[in-house]
Amino acid sequence: MSKLTSKTAAPFLVLVIISLAAIFIPTLPNFDDGKYNGADVAWMIVATALVFLMTPGLAFFYGGMVTRKNVISTMIKSFIAAGVISVLWVIVGYSLSFGADVHGIIGNPMSHLFFKDVNSGKPWSLAPTIPLTLFALFQLMFAIITPGLVVGAVAERVRFTSFLLFIVLFSLFVYAPLAHWSWHPQGFLAQMGALDFAGGTVVHISAGCAALAGAMVLKRRKVHMEQKEIPPANVPYVLIGTGLLWFGWFGFNAGSAGAASSLSVSAFATTNTAAAAAGLSWMFFDVLKGKKPTVIGFCVGAVVGLVAITPASGFVAIPQSIFIGVVAAVISNIAVYYRSKSKLDDTLDVFSCHGVGGMVGMLMTGLFATKAVNAAGADGLFYGNPAFFLTQLKALLIVVPYSFIVSFAIFKVINAILPLRVTSAEEEEGLDASQHAEKYVQGTLLVAGPDGLQEKEAEFSK
Repeated sequence: MSKLTSKTAAPFLVLVIISLAAIFIPTLPNFDDGKYNGADVAWMIVATALVFLMTPGLAFFYGGMVTRKNVISTMIKSFIAAGVISVLWVIVGYSLSFGADVHGIIGNPMSHLFFKDVNSGKPWSLAPTIPLTLFALFQLMFAIITPGLVVGAVAERVRFTSFLLFIVLFSLFVYAPLAHWSWHPQGFLAQMGALDFAGGTVVHISAGCAALAGAMVLKRRKVHMEQKEIPPANVPYVLIGTGLLWFGWFGFNAGSAGAASSLSVSAFATTNTAAAAAGLSWMFFDVLKGKKPTVIGFCVGAVVGLVAITPASGFVAIPQSIFIGVVAAVISNIAVYYRSKSKLDDTLDVFSCHGVGGMVGMLMTGLFATKAVNAAGADGLFYGNPAFFLTQLKALLIVVPYSFIVSFAIFKVINAILPLRVTSAEEEEGLDASQHAEKYVQGTLLVAGPDGLQEKEAEFSK
């Protein structure tokens, strides 16, 4: 049993204080159903649930690709964000992202503290046919999955408690400002005319840059320095995770229309088309390089396509989404190759796939956006408007350095408070056992007992 200290007790004490404070928040009357569109409400509830499904999907996707002794620790680091961010979002996260504007930079944290006025307030200006509570919950799901994406870069060596603190600080100082800049009507990127339909900037570029920062601060794993090639723990997990991500991404992108509309149908179609094209592109490009077609190759490619189409999904037409998927997969594939030749230990290539994929998607939006798809958008370079492409490029040049520098600082600050990295002995043992006292051995779950890890009478797939 680990020794109880002020640092180990802090998370529980903070949660207790929050729960006690919540008792005294006044209860307001519920919203009036009569002023909303029932079809839009039904669709957005489904879309919200779909986006939530992406988080366990991501856990399977990452968990299947790491080494066998790190499967559980990797999966829980992605999934724990559902707990941490859900509470943080109600307290202050939603206010910082979508609260009353403060100079185009951030939302007023007091606007909706503890969801004040959310349940009975006016609907969000860009989603007038659904309750504000539903809009806030839909946005919550984006906030949950974003720090979960970073896990893939720091897997197999980051301490669990330190990563919990990273989730909180990243959400407050990186995710919330970017969400406000891009998605609040008064945010300065929105005012500048930059477009991000469903999170290419807010979610994927921010997570990709944070992943790069985390990999640099944590430095290389022992197996990476020894250039050992260790096979993934469970390829079927990767396939299951990809399927859940792809399925959930329909809510991610189509739901960002904010209503059951023709725009949501268009975003649904571009999402599926780009993912399909990118999966094939990655696999066939590997074959061109002399490799065999692999399950992981198709799965990673499909996810890159989903990433790249995210900012563009509600602004581009279906045929152009094929081109976006193919090009994004090739560029990310090349980025993964050059990363593998470097000393950067981004365990699951989060920066190459999500960071680079998000950047490609933002620029492709600048190329192929058209008002024929979304009158509230813009025409891109391909449709005779180079100014919009330059706007997207300018937004990219703002978001990338901000996400990287602030995330790098967050990792450094955490490392000064709590050790970020596990010890070499814990890394060798595997984080499943050393961090959680749980691990899979030939289909059997081992759990902590009085004499160490003991076999539990339960069957699990190998």
